[in-house]
Amino acid sequence: MLAQDRWMSHSVLSAPINLGLLDPLEIAGRVLRAYHDGTARLSSVEGFLRQVVGWRDYVWHVYWYSGEEYRRSDALGAHSPLPRWFAELDPDGEVRANCLRHALRAVREDGWTHHIQRLMVLGNWGLQRGYDPVELSQWFQRSFADGYDWVMLPNVVGMSQHADGGFMATKPYAAGGAYINRMSDYCGGCVYDPKVRVGETACPFTAGYWAFLARVRDRIERNPRMTQALRGLDRLPDLDAVVAQERARGDAAP
Repeated sequence: MLAQDRWMSHSVLSAPINLGLLDPLEIAGRVLRAYHDGTARLSSVEGFLRQVVGWRDYVWHVYWYSGEEYRRSDALGAHSPLPRWFAELDPDGEVRANCLRHALRAVREDGWTHHIQRLMVLGNWGLQRGYDPVELSQWFQRSFADGYDWVMLPNVVGMSQHADGGFMATKPYAAGGAYINRMSDYCGGCVYDPKVRVGETACPFTAGYWAFLARVRDRIERNPRMTQALRGLDRLPDLDAVVAQERARGDAAP
């Protein structure tokens, strides 16, 4: 993720595909021809086709196979409403966290962000804060140019918020500020420090990550992919202070 490059190398084809203006198989055929013509690398072709054909098909089948009951999935007991600043895409007046401000501004101005911003900034924030997964899914659907119910419901309720308890993905996609720092240039100019958990400069994603684990521990402790994370939680000397700090934050903008 780069502050000065919202699009990076993404094709931004999801909107015309979801609107029915482009056929995924037609796109796949053209990409394969480019590979055989020697104008596209195998590594690029494989990753691109995996998304356009593989992931889209998987999401489509999760949506239709699961039915209406999937919409009411509640494995993590998340019921918090979206705060005004998040719901109304108003980051500049209140939000100081650089990554969240950039992602919300991109949605407001472009109606689009790429998948890392969706999952690991916007979705990660909603997961940590316990936003209601159905309400969050509806927010994604109305805020994004490529937002359709069949697209957003599995991606948000399942992949992003783990409300289905692991039906779609094997672990909650929660991460602290260290991940965002490693994957972006946002943290260098931020008022928060991704290495700090408590205090004025404590990164809300770092603190939020540990507070999230503490809140849902009894719901995820049997998941073998969360064993290492929960061991880290047990070693945290200031966990009570972190949890109290994040509880006091409430739905205030970070």
